[in-house]
Amino acid sequence: MLREMEGGLTARDRVGLQDFVLLENYTSESAFLDNIRKRFHENLIYTYIGTLLVSVNPYKELSIYTKKQMDVYMGVNFFELPPHIFALADNVYRTMLSETNNHFILISGESGAGKTEACKKVLQFYAVSCPSTRVLDNVRDRLLLSNPVLEAFGNAKTLKNDNSSRFGKYMDIQFDHKGGAVGGHILSYLLEKSRVVHQNHGERNFHIFYQLVEGGDEELLRWLGLERNCQKYRYLVRGECAKVSSISDKSDWKTVQKAFTVIDFSEKDVEDLLAIIASVLHLGNVYFDKNIRGYAALNNSMEVHWLSKLLGIPTQTLQQGLTHRKIEARSEEVLSPFTPDHAKCARDALAKAIYGRTFNWLVGKINESLVNKDSTRKTVIGLIDIYGFEVFQVNSFEQFCINYCNEKLQQLFIQLTLKSEQEEYETEGVEWEPVPYFNNKIICELVEAKHRGIISVLDEECLRPGEATDLTFLEKLEETLSGHPHFLTHKLADPKTRKTLDRGDFRLIHYAGEVTYSVQGFLDKNNDLLYRNIKEVMRQSTNHIIKLCFPVNEPDTKRRPETVATQFKSSLAGLADILMSKEPWYVRCIKPNDGKQSGRFDDVLVRHQVKYLGLMEHLRVRRAGFAYRRRYEVFLQRYKPLCPDTWPNWRGTAAEGVAKLVKHLGYQRDEYKMGKTKIFIRHARTLFATEDAFDVCKHQLATRIQAKYKGYRVKGDYLKQREAATKIENCWRGLMARKEKERRAWAVKVIKKFIKGFMTRNQPLSVDNSEYLAFVRHNYLMRLKDNLPKTVLDRHNWLTPPPIMKEASHLLRKIFTRNIVRKYVKGMTAQRKAQLQLKGLTSALFRGKKENYPCSVGRPFADTRINEQDINIKVLQTLNLEGVKYSVPVVKYDRNGFRPRFRQMIFTQVAAYLVEEGRVKQRMEYAQLKGISVSNLSDNFLIFHVICDAPVKQKGDVVLQCDYLFEALTKLCVVMNRRSIISIVQGSVRFDIYPGREGFVDFKSGPESMVYRGKNGHLMVESAKTKVR
Repeated sequence: MLREMEGGLTARDRVGLQDFVLLENYTSESAFLDNIRKRFHENLIYTYIGTLLVSVNPYKELSIYTKKQMDVYMGVNFFELPPHIFALADNVYRTMLSETNNHFILISGESGAGKTEACKKVLQFYAVSCPSTRVLDNVRDRLLLSNPVLEAFGNAKTLKNDNSSRFGKYMDIQFDHKGGAVGGHILSYLLEKSRVVHQNHGERNFHIFYQLVEGGDEELLRWLGLERNCQKYRYLVRGECAKVSSISDKSDWKTVQKAFTVIDFSEKDVEDLLAIIASVLHLGNVYFDKNIRGYAALNNSMEVHWLSKLLGIPTQTLQQGLTHRKIEARSEEVLSPFTPDHAKCARDALAKAIYGRTFNWLVGKINESLVNKDSTRKTVIGLIDIYGFEVFQVNSFEQFCINYCNEKLQQLFIQLTLKSEQEEYETEGVEWEPVPYFNNKIICELVEAKHRGIISVLDEECLRPGEATDLTFLEKLEETLSGHPHFLTHKLADPKTRKTLDRGDFRLIHYAGEVTYSVQGFLDKNNDLLYRNIKEVMRQSTNHIIKLCFPVNEPDTKRRPETVATQFKSSLAGLADILMSKEPWYVRCIKPNDGKQSGRFDDVLVRHQVKYLGLMEHLRVRRAGFAYRRRYEVFLQRYKPLCPDTWPNWRGTAAEGVAKLVKHLGYQRDEYKMGKTKIFIRHARTLFATEDAFDVCKHQLATRIQAKYKGYRVKGDYLKQREAATKIENCWRGLMARKEKERRAWAVKVIKKFIKGFMTRNQPLSVDNSEYLAFVRHNYLMRLKDNLPKTVLDRHNWLTPPPIMKEASHLLRKIFTRNIVRKYVKGMTAQRKAQLQLKGLTSALFRGKKENYPCSVGRPFADTRINEQDINIKVLQTLNLEGVKYSVPVVKYDRNGFRPRFRQMIFTQVAAYLVEEGRVKQRMEYAQLKGISVSNLSDNFLIFHVICDAPVKQKGDVVLQCDYLFEALTKLCVVMNRRSIISIVQGSVRFDIYPGREGFVDFKSGPESMVYRGKNGHLMVESAKTKVR
């Protein structure tokens, strides 16, 4: 792939800028959105803000994550290629190796924006780019396969995302001094345990439950007491969305099973872990009825049986733990029975506790498999896949914690960005200009301040004696935070705003916008208490994971444990300390629409995300003062062709070369600053003007370089070719001379033999003439092969053979003639055969006897010349019994006066008929025909001679003219089966007009055909001579 330096400056009009820092109108949110939109519609989902990467979820597969793409981005300058997650990952990796310090990549965005996928791509890149050994490959595989396990246990389908992370994750990847991945460590934050027992409509529980039910084999399910039907388990159908088309639970189950083996889970670990998952499902199906005293009683002993078996706890102990709680009364402990409602709450609290603690054990187990056993110093790259800012229709305690986390990270983000910018300016000796920005410290203190913060007030309500409720917590907030500019409730709001708030709501004005929270469930979720006697029941378990999750040395209720919010605040503070000790890199993920549709860009939704991700803030910080900065070496290397003094090679320092270059380009003093190692350019337009000049210049340079290089190559090729040609010519000439000598010697020998053979050709076969005679035979046969007759009739086209081949030629001619005749006969149809038979008969009758016979040979005979529909129906009825064989139009000449009359001649099986329209004019039985006379000339006349003394009175002989003479007479001969009936005469024909009176027809040749009555009373028929070819 061609690597274009400063890829962010190319194709900026068509696909937008590759770096938002280069936006001219960088304060305009519309310009920012327009740039994202342009790139999104071109499938360019990545854009930079300096070193921050903005990623837009395309909701479709793109072919930009292949091994080939990874190779392209390895070891390349950050801005050398188009923006990509691989470019950022590679730059972090190389910076870590060169500076030997720790880094982290913060991946943030709302649910469905692609955070988890971005994290996977970074891990995949390091798996390919890092050095490879057997040990390192083992660590790499564990790092990669920890993801599907954590996704199975910590991800779930939500309304916004089919694979939403329901916990925060920080993963450290540890590298040795050579850059090999040698270990890792994972921290998890705030798992959404409430999802185990409750899901909103259209959402699911954690993936692992469905994977086990759908993917587990029959034997495993029997051992766990489960059925392959999610509808059987209450904890899996609360959201009425057990099946999701985009999720293959069976396939994911296989991946998780494979991951267990790679991450070093023993068979016992997997068995106990799956037993716990199944026990949670069974626990959800435990029902409580009222006994006669109104207390909770278990009514489904089968579920309790499976719980007892899977957890290894005696059934009676388990039943007592689910229906009673232990109360201390002075020095005694008393068991107090639950009401059915309290029992359900205790059951759900136990399910959440079991799953939450098991998840923590799972993270710890993965960390054990990733631990680095080498004590030498390691550098670290951290990956933070943290939940993004969440705003739902109803926002509860979980959203409050998540959004508080985002506030803290935004505060950290601005601090680190400003810090890195300021440090860079100070390092380079460039004056720092203060940047105005919104400091969200006031919001963070609103949440976390001691005594007056929301978390402190919430903890006080959870701890205070008496009946504390969610509403009393809200009242305490109103009392404590009244007048705070970022806090509102129904009571504190003005009349207009009050309409948008319920009495049980409070509203925080976050840096990203307003969010309204419902206080319902805040106290319960913050307390997350589990009765002490239930913990004691769980400690009796024989399941080794449960034993580790409920240790004996766990503090009891005499000292109240920290609340969920306080724990979360402490873990966030710890995370902030970790991040402050590392160099930051950022990936901001954006989802283009809520429908997960590819190609659709929702401006309102994206604008909201741009705001709460703080992208405009970051851009303003990056653009404070100077939009563009590059090391002198990089800047000079790219733009040195623009100045004659720096092109092609600059001999001085890079800083001096850049100073000479910008002076030549005409930069104004307020447009740039020279740092210690970098040049700082204030305006993007200055850089664009330089880039445009470079585009023009590089084409001119390319042309000159190409011309010089082509000349050099062509000259070198020419000299090599000339030298090679000389050598080849010498060798070739010698070879040709030797071949010519051999050829001539051979030719002389052949010619001598040929002459001798020719001279003795008529003598008996001998050594002298054998080759010549063989040549003569071969030559004759080859010429004969190319000149064989094409048809049966082409009999005279046979080559004259030499004397030696006369006998063979005669035999070959006979064989060939037989063969061609056989082929002709085999290929003949029955119709064609009948036609030829008729033609053969005609030839026998008229060939050499009648002048115009040759003209008829090429004309095929027809079955009849008059169609049945052209014959009168009465005539057909008359002749029907005799059967019409042939019919033809004729001209009859009257016996008296020889007047021509048009008639139809019809041959039947018995007689010949002359028909005029619907009347039979004359019937001539074949038995009464004496003969038929035709002349030897080219006329078409025929005379039927009839016996006049027949029983049937005849009118006399008939004189006819027929255009189809040969066809009609041949057909008649066939019908009568008499060839001798036809007489061919010369000169004159006598005929009987009627008995006792005769007439004559005289035939003669003339210049043209004529028929007339002669002066002698004869019918004169004059015919033109026919040219016969």
